[in-house]
Amino acid sequence: MPGIVIVGAQWGDEGKGKATDLLASRTDYVVKFNGGNNAGHTVVVGDERYALHLLPSGILTPGVVPVIGNGVVIDLEVLFDELEALSARGVDVSKLRVSANAHIITDYHRTLDKVSERFLGKRSIGTTGRGIGPAYADKINRVGVRIQDLFDESILRQKIEGALDTKNHLLTKVYNRRAVAVDEIFDDLVSYVERLRPMVGDTGLELSQALDAGQTVVFEAGQATMLDIDHGTYPFVTSSTATTAGAAAGSGVAPNRLDRAIGIVKAYTTRVGAGPFPTELFDEWGELLRKNGFEFGTTTGRPRRCGWNDTVITRYASRINGLTDIVLTKLDVLTGIERIPVCVAYDVDGQRFDEMPVSQSDFHHATPVYETLPGWTEDITGARSFDDLPANAQAYVRFLEERSGSRISAIGVGADRDAIVQVHDLID
Repeated sequence: MPGIVIVGAQWGDEGKGKATDLLASRTDYVVKFNGGNNAGHTVVVGDERYALHLLPSGILTPGVVPVIGNGVVIDLEVLFDELEALSARGVDVSKLRVSANAHIITDYHRTLDKVSERFLGKRSIGTTGRGIGPAYADKINRVGVRIQDLFDESILRQKIEGALDTKNHLLTKVYNRRAVAVDEIFDDLVSYVERLRPMVGDTGLELSQALDAGQTVVFEAGQATMLDIDHGTYPFVTSSTATTAGAAAGSGVAPNRLDRAIGIVKAYTTRVGAGPFPTELFDEWGELLRKNGFEFGTTTGRPRRCGWNDTVITRYASRINGLTDIVLTKLDVLTGIERIPVCVAYDVDGQRFDEMPVSQSDFHHATPVYETLPGWTEDITGARSFDDLPANAQAYVRFLEERSGSRISAIGVGADRDAIVQVHDLID
């Protein structure tokens, strides 16, 4: 059985959680392999709406083992708040597995994230302020605290002391903030030890053994391709690898165990935070997409920037990730728009780019080249087969597919869990 990677093919918020949930009933494990609680998934089950920030969305499906991989940075307070909230709503969270090698977000990471963003002023990145970047920076600088360190108090204290040696100088002398006490951080982290202990293990080994046994494992990316630290719109990106390449590194599973790559593409495009966005709309159409699509961040509540679909980005994401399938989401949001523009290329100072410019300066100055398709007025939320869609909606999907580099295998037509048009099976 396959290892399946699900990635966002735009700037995030494409509906990855719903796609994972679509597969979950036929899945044995769902793995979050990158990021932290800086992004969220919203999954609707019947009349219940679940907002997940750190946990894999597969936790909502009975029988699935949710896994937080080594590539994730974990805020323990958020983790247990989220677990307790789900338990209170009757969700079984007892199967959760957490990698011993995952890094921990501490209070000093959150503080540094917020003060450094303010310090940057107009050059700020637009982070969520949740300490993600500083935690990854500590990981790369080899002064991070890992989950396994919590179970050796001597090592834990030494690591906190080492991390704060320089950070307290930065906080007090550059940012004019108070120094952080070692005991304050130590006491906070050890308070989670006994609750955390049963969840922690060698998750890379467990996942490899599951694949050996013929079980299906879904690897769920946080953020998205255009926010990837290497392949996104740097520096306006996240601090981890949000592409299919990150699934292996962030889970401890070999790359040759990954059989399928599914990209999630919204029928239009959104972005949160700063950075270039060629198809962004500043008029009533942008407001319409934001209102009809309820485009506000699951984690932050920030209004999302909205624009028309950009097939240049989709082709790029298809190539970078080796996409085998696309799940197109929120097609219903476009219902009622008489004429729908789609970006098929960019114009940069009179030069046409059919593919992503290698220069971020060119991308920043890119203006979209549009082709316009006829829209539809029929309600599509009840559609469950491709033939149920109006002719113009079918033509819109085919147009995106032709220019995407990958086949469109499923189409989201509403907020409900079952509001999906399945075109091709995502597992077989």
